[in-house]
Amino acid sequence: MFNLDTLIIEFDKGLRTLLAKAPTARPYPDTGIDDTAMTEAEKKHAAALMRINHTGEICAQALYQGQALTARDPLVQEKLKTAAWEETEHLAWTSKRVNELGSHLSVLNPIWYTSSLAIGAVAGLMGDKWNLGFLAETERQVGAHLQSHLDSLPPQDAKSRAVVQQMYVDEVGHSEMAIELGAAELPLPVKLAMRGMSVVMTKTVYWV
Repeated sequence: MFNLDTLIIEFDKGLRTLLAKAPTARPYPDTGIDDTAMTEAEKKHAAALMRINHTGEICAQALYQGQALTARDPLVQEKLKTAAWEETEHLAWTSKRVNELGSHLSVLNPIWYTSSLAIGAVAGLMGDKWNLGFLAETERQVGAHLQSHLDSLPPQDAKSRAVVQQMYVDEVGHSEMAIELGAAELPLPVKLAMRGMSVVMTKTVYWV
């Protein structure tokens, strides 16, 4: 069981994820790239896509946190924490870009965070190979989702594209890491359920 100190630390992580400005050790991927002219409709669309990406990173933080809490292998725990740090950088990048585009972050982020934390903890309790399998499949789906955003973003929005492209590289690396550590292949119904939940999140956060 978790002691009080652990619970306090994890609660603090949640508050920081939702309320504090996320740090980044790497430069912002769009550094040195100038904004270009976009119509109001294009800016609104780009901001909505980046808001979805920000909420996706909120979910990723919670998933990794829950998975690391219940993972059995210390090496798996350490790898999850490293991946979570990169996801924290994604939070910083996407939040900045949403603000630059004159929009807001999702007001539903606390709900997405709480539900993802619970899912991550359950995945960890199932055993490390399934925990890693869940991670690998999550990152596969996130990678496909980011590729779709590269296709959908306004062609002239080079700043958003630079952010999304670097996020894609990182997510592919997380998936490969999970596979190398012994991730199990998830059953098709589980993959479909995960995809369905992702659709609900993206369609909701596009507007809210």
